[in-house]
This record gives sequence, C-alpha cells and structure tokens, in this order.
Amino acid sequence: MSYDNRAKLHTTSPTTLSCPHHHKPFLLAAADSIRSRLFLCFSSNLLPALSLLSRLVQLQQHFGLRGFLLLPLSSKGLMKRLVSVGICGQSSFGVALRKWPFGSSVFLFLQGTDTAIVILLLVVVDADRGIRSDARGYCNYKRSLNPRPHSVTITEFGAVGDGVTLNTVAFQNAVFYLRSFADKGGAQLYVPKGKWLTGSFNLTSHLTLFLEKDAVIIGSQDSSQWPIVEPLPSYGQGQDLPGDNGTIDGQGLVWWEWFNSRTLNYSRPHVLELVNSTDVFVSNLTFLNSPAWSIHPVYCSNIDIQNITVYASFDSPFTNGIVPDSCSNMCIEDCSIEVGQDGIALKSGWDNYGIAFDRPSTNIHIRKVHLQAPLGSGLAFGSEMSGGISLIYVENLHIDNSLTGISFETALGRGGFISSIVISNVEMENVHEAFWFTGNSSSHPDDQYDPDILPVIQQITLKNVIGTNISTAGFFSGIDNDPFTAICLSNITLSISSDHDLPFSWSCSNVSGYSESVFPSPCSNLTSNSSHFCFSLDDFTTLADA
Repeated sequence: MSYDNRAKLHTTSPTTLSCPHHHKPFLLAAADSIRSRLFLCFSSNLLPALSLLSRLVQLQQHFGLRGFLLLPLSSKGLMKRLVSVGICGQSSFGVALRKWPFGSSVFLFLQGTDTAIVILLLVVVDADRGIRSDARGYCNYKRSLNPRPHSVTITEFGAVGDGVTLNTVAFQNAVFYLRSFADKGGAQLYVPKGKWLTGSFNLTSHLTLFLEKDAVIIGSQDSSQWPIVEPLPSYGQGQDLPGDNGTIDGQGLVWWEWFNSRTLNYSRPHVLELVNSTDVFVSNLTFLNSPAWSIHPVYCSNIDIQNITVYASFDSPFTNGIVPDSCSNMCIEDCSIEVGQDGIALKSGWDNYGIAFDRPSTNIHIRKVHLQAPLGSGLAFGSEMSGGISLIYVENLHIDNSLTGISFETALGRGGFISSIVISNVEMENVHEAFWFTGNSSSHPDDQYDPDILPVIQQITLKNVIGTNISTAGFFSGIDNDPFTAICLSNITLSISSDHDLPFSWSCSNVSGYSESVFPSPCSNLTSNSSHFCFSLDDFTTLADA
C-alpha cells in the first residue's frame, strides 16, 4: 500500500477524523466518563503508519489527542480489554506496547511486525481545562468583578502624580505589600487622578489595579527602568485591571527611534504583558504609544478585555494592539484599536520552540471591535502559530484605513495549525487587501527550524462581509504540496476601487474551498460545489458537547 509522507489525516467535521482515502474506517465510538472518541484506520505495515506521526503531532491539540496507539491485527488482549469496558466494539486485537516520549505526549507503538497495523487515536476533552464554548461565543459568559475587601492608594507608598517624579519603587512596594492579602480575598491598588511616571513593575495574584478617570500611568523612557527578562519558552493568577477611563502611556517614541536606528540590543517592552495568569479582567482603560505591543496575554486562560482603547501612531514600527498568545477562554469586546502594525494578532509560538511548548490559542471570542492598521492587518492570525490556533469566533468588526483587513500567515517550518475559525459580520472601508492568506511568511528565530515540518491551515469561514473602497479582494497563497483547505466564503460584497480591474481582484494558488454569494467572483479554487467541509457556528456547540 503506497503512501506519501503528508496529508494523511484530514477532517470531515471538527469532531470527526477520517482515514486516508484508501483506508476503511473501523470504528467511531464515544466513552461516557472521559468523553472520548476512538478512531481506527488500517495500514499495511508499521513504517507507513509511523510516517504519519509528524502529521498527527500537528493535529494533536486541535482534536485534544492524548496519545496514539499502533496495534497489530494479530495481537490479543488489549482490544478485548477495551471491549470489556465499553469503549470499543467487538474485536480480537491486542498488543504488547513500549513507551516513546514525544513532547508532552506519550506515543505507544510496536516493535516491527509484518501484520496490519491499526492507528488508534484517543480524543479527550479534559474537564480540568474548563473550556466554555458554544455557538454564542465565550463573551456571553459574563463574570462579575467582585470588590476586593482591602484597598490602598498609591500615594500611601510615596508616589507623586506630577508626571516628573519616578514612582517605580512606590508601585513595586505597593504590590509587594498587597501580596499578603492574596489569601484574604485579595486587594485593590487605587491610582487617583494625576500623571504617574514609572518603570516596569509586576502585578500579583488576586490584585485589582484601578485607575481613576484622568489617572495616567506613564512609562519611563529610561531603558534601565525596564529590566531584561528571559525569552518566552515558546519564543499568576487572578489579576484585574479595571478603570474609570484611566490611561497607561508607554511613551514609545524613543523606543521606536532606537528600533528604526537599529541601536537596540534587546526586544522592545510591551505595556501590559500577562504571563501564566488565570482569571484576568482588563476594562475601561486607554493604552497609548506602546514601545511594541500594548496588551500581550501569553499562556493565560479566562481573560476578559472590554471597553479598551489602544492607540499608537501609524508610523510606529510593529506596534500591535492586543496579542493573545497561547491563550484559552478569552473575550475581547467593545474595543477601539489603531496601531502601526496589527490591531489584533493571534499567535502561539514560533517554529520548533512553539511546537515543543505545545500550547495553542483556543476558544477565543472577539466582537464589536473597531480596528485600524495602516501598515498591517486589522485582524491577523500568525505568523507565529506553531502551537496551534483553533476555535476562534469573530463577529461584528469594523476595519478601516488598513493595509490588510484579515490575514492568515504561516511558513515552511512552522508546523502547528490554524483551524476551526468563523469570522462573521464585518465592515471594511478603505482597505488595500480585504483578505490575505500566505504560506510565505519566511522569518524564523534561528536556523534550527525544520523546513519539512508543515503547517495545517483549514476550515476557515468568512461570511457576511461588506467592503467599500477595497483595492484588492483577496490573495490566497498556500504552500507547495501543503495547500490551505476548506476556506469558505459566504455572502461577501466588496466594492473594488475604480482604478483596479475586477478580474484581477483575486489571486489564488495552493488553496481550495467553497464560496456562495461572493462579489466579485472568487478564483475557481474557491468554488467547490459542496460546503460539507465548511466550519460553522453550530460546530462550536458540537465541540463543546464532545
């Protein structure tokens, strides 16, 4: 039985897997207590089955795979055991296994055999992940911000709000003091009206940082006030930052000048970076002039970002707005973002580092957001997506005065996946390229990446989009022998600027998908006569119940 080394496993819907076309599905069943699915495919011998492993790794987290079993048809016992506990149908298969550690998973496979092999995929939705997803989206799960039983004001620690006095030590001492209340219901640090100059300081668990109206936290332009931190391995708990229209100003101009002049020895800082945090609430604040990214939650879960304004001048280099990075269970809503690069950019690690760290961005809901990105994309996925990005629901966007409206970027060597995405109800105005999909975002952190590790881009639905004064409708360029698949366009009307020809408003290569009610008419690659593979809002409910 012949094999090539890729595209062996694909999806027919988000909750089922399908065998290669020449294999016959053996079983698809569910176990009630662990909410599992088992899926078996036949293969003629061990080596072709092992060649699937790199592909399976890429899809591991998208389907919640806890491991793989390769079973010889001639073995006895194990499959009988599966039958006895009600997980599997009748079978006389069994196996002697040895363990092979691979990243965070354990793969079980046989020593050599000439008999047929069965690939068993155990799919688990972990209860302890606390995934809350349905067709309505995560933003519909509202949580209340409980008042903290203890509160102090930053002036109690010697801070002066004159815009000149450096208050780094005052903020650090205040946070250190408030740590003692973490097991007593937490505490609030209150920042009154004034201009509070400070360097970098860390928040703590169970802390509310509250900015009064007209309170402005100003980032110091003295680089010594920004300590150097270790790089994130892919490239806390209970923190709240509500406010009454307070402002955090990163004073990024000097950092932009250093960046453009190539005089920086390290990466630029972000205004707000949340690492390994759970239950984070950021609301009613303005973020100005970040040296790099304004809000960067990384390895976080249960995050609400609401009523936020982000601004950096259009010529500020690579100043992204909100960057969810390897995060889960997140809501971004009622925000206005105008920055130099990407308004909202979803990421999950870079090349082999992101693959090894193995944490996706998933179950993220974005709605009612206004985006401007004159030199970037209003909404971006990637290009750092090696840990995977999936189950993203975006609705009610307004994107204007941007280079690109919505972009998906990846590259050879990235690995990972972008899958199960729905973007609906979008207005675009004065956008050069409405949709940008590319597999040629070729930057890499170093030369250690493996160009043979290919990304998976599939099941992306774009629907209900109206665009005016659009220069080009769409650019879709997948990777040779690694096409982007199940790209679905529905009810899209783009008014192309008069100085551009309609026949050339789409460009497509190495991509396939479906379209209906799209003007101007898309490439033939995107005109499949069936929509059965398209990801839809109903699938969010299906996955949540799996």
